[in-house]
Amino acid sequence: MQVIYTDVLCIGAGLAGERVAVEAAMAGFDVVCLSIVPPRRSHSSAAQGGMQAALGNAIMGDGDSPDVHFADTVKGSDWGCDQEVARLFADTAPLVMREMAHWGVPWNRVVAGTHTYYKGGKPFEAEEKKEKHGLIHARAFGGTAKWRTCYTSDGTGHSVLYTLDNICLQYGVNIHDRVQAEAIIHDGQTCMGCIARCLRTGELIAYFASATLIATGGYGRIYRATTNAVICDGGGQIAALDTGIVPMGNMEAVQFHPTGTVPTDILVTEGCRGDGGTLLDVNEYRFMPDYEPEKAELASRDVVSRRMTEHMRKGLGVKSPYGDHLWLDIRHLGEKHITTNLREVYDICTNFLGVNPIHQLIPVRPTQHYSMGGVRTDRDGAAYGLNGLFAAGEAACWDMHGFNRLGGNSLAETVVAGRHIGKKIVEFLQGHSTTFSTAAMRDAAAKMSQRISDIASGRKGKESAVGLRNEMQDIMMEGVGIFRNEKDLKNAVDKLVALLERSEKIGLQSNSKGFTPEMSLALRVPGMIKLALCTAHGALMRTESRGAHTREDFPERNDRDWLNRTLSYWKEGESLPTLKYEEASPYFEMPPGERGYGGGKIIYADIPEEKLRKPDTTAEAKPETKSKKKA
Repeated sequence: MQVIYTDVLCIGAGLAGERVAVEAAMAGFDVVCLSIVPPRRSHSSAAQGGMQAALGNAIMGDGDSPDVHFADTVKGSDWGCDQEVARLFADTAPLVMREMAHWGVPWNRVVAGTHTYYKGGKPFEAEEKKEKHGLIHARAFGGTAKWRTCYTSDGTGHSVLYTLDNICLQYGVNIHDRVQAEAIIHDGQTCMGCIARCLRTGELIAYFASATLIATGGYGRIYRATTNAVICDGGGQIAALDTGIVPMGNMEAVQFHPTGTVPTDILVTEGCRGDGGTLLDVNEYRFMPDYEPEKAELASRDVVSRRMTEHMRKGLGVKSPYGDHLWLDIRHLGEKHITTNLREVYDICTNFLGVNPIHQLIPVRPTQHYSMGGVRTDRDGAAYGLNGLFAAGEAACWDMHGFNRLGGNSLAETVVAGRHIGKKIVEFLQGHSTTFSTAAMRDAAAKMSQRISDIASGRKGKESAVGLRNEMQDIMMEGVGIFRNEKDLKNAVDKLVALLERSEKIGLQSNSKGFTPEMSLALRVPGMIKLALCTAHGALMRTESRGAHTREDFPERNDRDWLNRTLSYWKEGESLPTLKYEEASPYFEMPPGERGYGGGKIIYADIPEEKLRKPDTTAEAKPETKSKKKA
């Protein structure tokens, strides 16, 4: 077996992985990025709308500041975020957006003079200031008090990823694509790298590294209807969870995007609504102002998705062979705007839906989109449980999003957190030496080789990986969706436990040798079911409604009992995760209150006075995890 040594191993080569890689490479360290696909095909390239940063250049962003951005982020999280991390993010984002411009990102720029913009489908005029001419522009996004979403038309992820990939080449980052990380090498205390599988040959490769980063994106493919690419199967989270030591954070927090297209589930950006698009029902009536008079279509994503679902439940959805949907109307924005600032939306609609959005309505409905949960880390990106293991981006629960993230915050997080965590990894490497254990490496490789052999031979059974995945996706859609209740969640957990037992008997249905896509799926499915169980079981135990986690049987946000973060551990041989809980935030710079949209009753907590102010000094150590039992 080939053994490769490096200083930093980034599992994932999307925006978060590459931004960490660049930071380490600029400091002179050897870096290897592993990627299932060529980096420029990473799912980061699919991000459309933009990155939030309080620059205040656009006239509609006048008066914006990191303080306002911080407040929007905390409200968006429904007070479930770590406010120390949210503050770090909001303060750093403007600097990082300018840095990305310096590296070559072609941000849309402010053009001085009077312009026509849209809000709620209605035009208004605003004059951009002369002194702001040529600076980075911004558009409106949901849940924000100001226009602060920096953008490059509606291809922001594509533009930033291509730019960052060029910087990786400039600094000599080594990219090993078509390689899939399968298991973490560790001795119970220290992470030393991973065992990976070459997707060209099927051979195993050992990577030894002093610091290992998980940046593999989300795990949306545990749901059938998702905007996530097929590679978003939670591979990094699975590898971490399988250690039995590293917990997942807030796995029950799953975001559904309001505008997944029907029937493809391909996303059309929130920028459509930010630029003035509206949501219409079967009667072509604009219904969102009835539910959210102030924010309307630009309430936070969890709220808009719930309101859309409520409206369809009233029988006001559009009937189709693929189920009920609603309409997104951007026709009034005009051909020039649609074919420039929303050109990817135009291409998606015409090529995949047969709809011309210049003249026709776009069929949409809420679709699974983003995972707030992931590998739990401290504020510096260090994973709980294993020294030398880090995580960033959607793969991580850092935790600036809490129970709902604002549009544009996650794409910004990839480069903001990537920069911050990259610097912390450099600090870690400068004061750290690693002793690589060949015994730990051989043990991890032997276990993986045995799994592959069992699956290839069908020795344990002939369960179909495809069949199990499809059943899991249906269970998640039916029982762990936008609206949740005890009966459906219990049913989902029971069914997933049975699936997990069956997954031990997966066998290939084909006779191919070497690499096969079926083998890749077969290796992933048991872990995907575990992630699904962390999500469903965590949702069952959390008897409140917060952000994207909506319990019909517990409609209140309960700060008294649930102002905390779920930690899910998976002990070897268990059929359910072990749940523990920790404080949502070390302190509350912004005390819990009403979001200003979404409605709902709040059961407030009696928070100690010392928790309501930022401490003079911040402890460097990771917060101690406290177990808290729930009835």
